[in-house]
Amino acid sequence: MPHLYKKNALFSLMLMTILGISCSKDNQQNSDYDNNKINLVIADNFNLSAFSAALKRSGLDKSLQEGAGPYTALVPSDAAFTAAGYSGAVGVMTANPTIISRIANYHTLDGKYELNKLPFLFNQELRSRGGKLYATHWIKGQDTILTLNGSRVISKNIPASNGLIQVVDRVLTPYLHDLLGDAIAAEASTTLFTQALRSSGLLQTINEAGPYTIFAPNNTAMQAIGYISIEQISNTNPTELKRFVNYHIVKDRRFIYDYILSTGPSNSSRQAMLDGNSVTMTLVPDESAVGSFKEITLRGIGNTTEVKLLKQDILSGNGVLHIIDGALRITQ
Repeated sequence: MPHLYKKNALFSLMLMTILGISCSKDNQQNSDYDNNKINLVIADNFNLSAFSAALKRSGLDKSLQEGAGPYTALVPSDAAFTAAGYSGAVGVMTANPTIISRIANYHTLDGKYELNKLPFLFNQELRSRGGKLYATHWIKGQDTILTLNGSRVISKNIPASNGLIQVVDRVLTPYLHDLLGDAIAAEASTTLFTQALRSSGLLQTINEAGPYTIFAPNNTAMQAIGYISIEQISNTNPTELKRFVNYHIVKDRRFIYDYILSTGPSNSSRQAMLDGNSVTMTLVPDESAVGSFKEITLRGIGNTTEVKLLKQDILSGNGVLHIIDGALRITQ
């Protein structure tokens, strides 16, 4: 009996030793686990759940978890995804996976980008995994403003163990077209202005190096000034069309928020167009935030009413497209 007791005691001691070693290894593994990786920091923030879902849907969460980095994630807030038509994380998980993957990649940069350390310049080119994007660092009144493709950076340089997070107020749309002319041709609402570009000979101009910005009247606006059909525009004097089209082109890359940042206390500024004439840009107040502005209206030399934006900041490889509800007129 004493012999049996000794055997049991020895077995218990060995079992406790094995369990102790196992627990020690588990504790070591748990202590080595890094829960501060960039994707996990995003996942822990309930205001960033939609982009966290986009990372999971695209598989980028694993890349950001396993990679040493550094990375920079440009993360649209959940409110930004809602404004873009996605109903939170559920909407992202049920959306077209190709589109979600493109969005996730476009918002992910290899490298550590402290945007507040950029020079005070407009539209400095950066490259993400999904293509080119443009960062502006500027001072407006008492505030230092950062924008990306014309969207505001609302929280900057949130640290993670393998990178940084920059929170933006809009979902950045990856551009589909390298050439501005192709971007305009892809818009169903600007077919008449696209024909005016072709017939005037300016399509080739805007497809060159650039950058250019185009304020394109939609089809209703074109018809309102007498450009009724593609056939009619094709038969119009190219010199007349060139004069008209030139007054809608800027020889620069200009997002709408660039005008908000660069306009002084009068809340109105002049933009020189490709033909040398100017268009007056007037800031539109944001009713939800006193002293802030949300967009602009335009008035040509010959316009009697303000021209409004219908669609803005459509990025291409060599410029930006905005769609407007009226033609810019040089004469009444």
